[in-house]
Amino acid sequence: MELAIHNWMRAEPLNETVRRIADLGYSHLEIQGAPERYDTQKTKQLLNDHGISCWGSVTLMLEDRNMLAKDTAKREKSIQYVLDLAKMVNELGGSVISLVPATVGKLVPEGHPEEEWEWAVEGIQKVYEYTESVGIRIGIEPINRFETYFINRGDQALALAEAVGPNCGVCLDTFHMNLEEDDLFEAIRRAKGRLVNFHVADNNRMAPGMGKLDWQKITDTLREIDYDSVLSVEFCAPIDRTPANPYPNSIDKNPQGLSAEQRKFLEDHGSAAVTGEFYEMLTRKSIETLTPFL
Repeated sequence: MELAIHNWMRAEPLNETVRRIADLGYSHLEIQGAPERYDTQKTKQLLNDHGISCWGSVTLMLEDRNMLAKDTAKREKSIQYVLDLAKMVNELGGSVISLVPATVGKLVPEGHPEEEWEWAVEGIQKVYEYTESVGIRIGIEPINRFETYFINRGDQALALAEAVGPNCGVCLDTFHMNLEEDDLFEAIRRAKGRLVNFHVADNNRMAPGMGKLDWQKITDTLREIDYDSVLSVEFCAPIDRTPANPYPNSIDKNPQGLSAEQRKFLEDHGSAAVTGEFYEMLTRKSIETLTPFL
């Protein structure tokens, strides 16, 4: 197995992120789901210069992005966003898209369950038609009930993937699984044959090794189902704003380049803009913890 890391957790120039992860020994980047921000030709050259490959991207389903919206125009706009994301991944030579169908943070449905299921299947199939043509895999990602009402467990993601098409997969995330699955390891086993991406953070959403998850057993279970691909680090450190904060220099009080959209996404995840020093520690801790199990 190899290690990737996301870059949406800290707003900083991409060249700074790529330099850091290359120096620490990562081999892949799962690039932020903001296709409008990246010149793919320049980005690919930057990655090549540092010996980093694009693993894929993860959808940032914010504000009006919702494949389950009752409004047809919103659904079509959301589908186009995911298509644009897929095209970016293809141009960067990536392999996967981690897809959350509904708006992150939206907890109230707009339609009946049967309607929403139909909208989700139809919308993802439009993306699937493109991804199949270029050899990219879609991984439908369950996230916890406090971030969405729609797909929370691996079995739900598997059912949706099966409805979309034979090559549609799932992406599991240890943080969300720890909250939602009755048995994290059995959930991994049930995803055999459909697991195309695997996100890693500890039970407290800190870096692997800073909580209580059993990384030996997790990686052993992945090998048991013949998943020998990429583990993609996606911590999102919860920020302690009290005097009890064990990392007093963790909050970046004057972030540079943080868009309103990025700020909202981080805040919705219980986090905030973090300092480079804190982010470096989390990035280093992740690879130090996981490397012995690869």
